[in-house]
Amino acid sequence: MNLLDIFLESLIVVIAVVSLVANLLVLLCFTCSAQVRSQVPGIFIMNLSFCNIFIAVLNMPSTLLGVVKHQKPFGDHFCYTVSFMDTFLTTNTMLSMAALSIDRWIAVVFPLTYSSKMRLKNAALMVSYAWLHSLAFSLTSLLLSWVDYSPAYASCTLHLREDAESRVHFMVFTAVFHACTFALSLFILCFTYLKVLQVARFHCKRIDVITVQTLLLLVDIHPSVKQRCLLEQKKRRQRATKKIGIFIGSFVLCFAPYVITRMTELSPSVKIDHYWGIMSKCLVYSKAASDPFVYSLLRQQYKKALFGVCNRILGRNTLSGHSKLFLPDLTHNI
Repeated sequence: MNLLDIFLESLIVVIAVVSLVANLLVLLCFTCSAQVRSQVPGIFIMNLSFCNIFIAVLNMPSTLLGVVKHQKPFGDHFCYTVSFMDTFLTTNTMLSMAALSIDRWIAVVFPLTYSSKMRLKNAALMVSYAWLHSLAFSLTSLLLSWVDYSPAYASCTLHLREDAESRVHFMVFTAVFHACTFALSLFILCFTYLKVLQVARFHCKRIDVITVQTLLLLVDIHPSVKQRCLLEQKKRRQRATKKIGIFIGSFVLCFAPYVITRMTELSPSVKIDHYWGIMSKCLVYSKAASDPFVYSLLRQQYKKALFGVCNRILGRNTLSGHSKLFLPDLTHNI
């Protein structure tokens, strides 16, 4: 066993632990906070968290054993099950992120009609579609025996046996699968979040004009206060861009290397390096670890829920909070 194997094994363990703990905290917030449960995005976040938990307890240990043993970690039937779940869960997580972006797009671009367009019933229908969409591809691959242990990724996943005669059909299926999951989700993320960013910048410019006009009227105000207000406006503009960059950037960084690798290996002349294949798989797994922080745990409602749980455990009384003066922030819905 060389150092690279040890590094990959340690990386998978760390990702699995962080994914499991962070996503369980999200579920805890959802269970203990009526405010979180009443919000439509909570439905998508719960679906995303459940998928990430299953990935952490089922697929990641399987890949870890594959890296350690350098062979199929389990029997055929169990490997087929893990492969089925790998396709199903990965597809479901991508579509859940797309659903979250649609929700934010409607909330920011159409705020007056958001409550009528995005009800809990509509959110449940979107989640149901994500399940059916994921089930269609995972069942197809299972029924056509296109699932098995892949040495290139040390994982039970989509894989065509060398003696299989349906290579052309497998290539078509793989291309359609990634087009209808990764490419579709990426298109939705880019379209919706860029629209959100456009609206957020428009509102920030309006606030900038009002703030400058107000500061010009307040001739007796201290220069440091004026400077602080203008600095806060600049931070608000940067905050919206940063959030959008994290949403789209983390999706591309985690999924694109793996998808490109899977598409590249369809060529018979291409041989995927064993370590690169495992590393690209680890990048996919890392999305399960980062999702709780990107979409939920760093938000005010989830922080409040976690503090409430901690205070309940420690027997403390929660304070109502301290009143602060803030400039209006119209980017909080992003």
